[in-house]
Amino acid sequence: MAALTSLGLGKTMEKKLHSVGICSAEELKDIGSKQAVFRLKAQYPNTCVVILYHLEAAIRGVEIKQLDDRCKAELKAYFKSL
Repeated sequence: MAALTSLGLGKTMEKKLHSVGICSAEELKDIGSKQAVFRLKAQYPNTCVVILYHLEAAIRGVEIKQLDDRCKAELKAYFKSL
């Protein structure tokens, strides 16, 4: 199982993801960015939409700036519904 940092996520995000039961890159990919942020927001209310963008980009293996506008709009709409 690959560490979350192998996706380009930092140690702080890795610790937060571990605290909500996501302990590997494979687990993050399996549950997806939306479910991960859902869990993070429940434990860390100050979680912002940018975290969702970063997680999605990490899962896709791209830089955050490479997410297209449609993807960002969909993620933002989901985040607002939380």
